[in-house]
Amino acid sequence: MTFPNYPGKHRLTSLLNPEDIVAYRRHLGRLPDIDFPEGLLFCLERGMPRRMRQRVPVSKAGSMLGDLYLVKRSKNKAGVMTDFGGGAPIVVELAEEFVALGAKRLLLMTWGGALQPNLKPGDIVVCDRAVRDEGVSQHYLAPAEYVSSDPQLVEALAGAIRARGDEPEVGSTWTTDAPYRETREEVQHYKSAGVKSVEMEAAGLFAVGQVREVQTAAVVVIMDSLAQLKWEVPDRLDRIQRSLEIVYQAAVDVLSQG
Repeated sequence: MTFPNYPGKHRLTSLLNPEDIVAYRRHLGRLPDIDFPEGLLFCLERGMPRRMRQRVPVSKAGSMLGDLYLVKRSKNKAGVMTDFGGGAPIVVELAEEFVALGAKRLLLMTWGGALQPNLKPGDIVVCDRAVRDEGVSQHYLAPAEYVSSDPQLVEALAGAIRARGDEPEVGSTWTTDAPYRETREEVQHYKSAGVKSVEMEAAGLFAVGQVREVQTAAVVVIMDSLAQLKWEVPDRLDRIQRSLEIVYQAAVDVLSQG
């Protein structure tokens, strides 16, 4: 993807910056009055902080395009954002604002489709890079097929998942804006390239990480599969729910360590 009208847009200066909107919201009293954490988990599973509050005690801190929770045991190192929708644009908007508020580590837990036949519903993929087939990263970085996550954060996250009894795959994901336009030809192409999953957020988050110089990583819990060039779904969601809970706890572990 290119910008034929404005080549090199990623090098141009923006008129509106996240620091501006953060300051404006604070002026209006529409920003939570807290010490913001240095580590944030963007949790696409709605209601997870409430559902897991017995195992991971949290306190609701307020709202920022969604619900913000602070993890009590982390001594304000870790927070969780949830109930904000999905897709790269909203994740990037939130990521930018949290970085402006002092965040240094940003994790994403989402769900997606398998592109490899060995991956089954409930399997976990820790993403070391993402195919940039969405629009947001094109505004931040020069054209390229992939954008990488932070290797140290990837290693820490994979290790924390293993410590909780699961064995994640580590590899690439395909980030797209159009889930109903995942074509047979594209799936076959990325499957042949070894890409493991498809989702809607990772590339945008990784682009913010590179530009703002903060650590980012993402985890995809496999929900369905396109690996056989058709849509296949599980009969039950038990293993998927268990994996989401493992990833959630592992992500909080990593962020709480600072």
